[in-house]
Amino acid sequence: MRRAQVILLCEDKQQEVFVRRVIRKLRGKDVVRTVPMPCGRGSGEQFVRDHFPSELRAQRMKAVTSVLVVVIDGDKIGIDGRRRQLDEACTAADVNPRRDGDRVLIAIPTRNIETWLSYLAGEDTTETDTYRRLPRPGDCRPHIDALVAMCHTNRLRAPAPSSLEAACADYRDAFRAR
Repeated sequence: MRRAQVILLCEDKQQEVFVRRVIRKLRGKDVVRTVPMPCGRGSGEQFVRDHFPSELRAQRMKAVTSVLVVVIDGDKIGIDGRRRQLDEACTAADVNPRRDGDRVLIAIPTRNIETWLSYLAGEDTTETDTYRRLPRPGDCRPHIDALVAMCHTNRLRAPAPSSLEAACADYRDAFRAR
């Protein structure tokens, strides 16, 4: 497993903590840099859409092995709707949308990250219901352990949220040795 620089673009602290810790558990020595989120100002989802084109452009220009990890809630529009919005943001910024071969992982927890956390806690979930937030972002440690255990078997517990299945497939593509 080659070491990679990971650039993390996400809409809130819970997503950042969750993804950072999952990458640390699965990848070990990767260097993770988070694009700074605005503190309490504006929409986190809008922040990700606004910054995605420039981060994608920068990622394509890097000579080092790097992976751009984007996390944005699917909310009520889901994976396809959110991907469409990211593509439109790229087009508006005169950047080619994500294409095969780009080392980009786009995780779109639908309805939001709490859906994944509830699923990883052993609950049956839907991607339309709302689930309880954790008291603190760092409280996701047991959820991460559950996901990592499933990753080691290459199998999510059924029925898994389709957005988590899609993120796992994107993970394999983005971190595949090239």
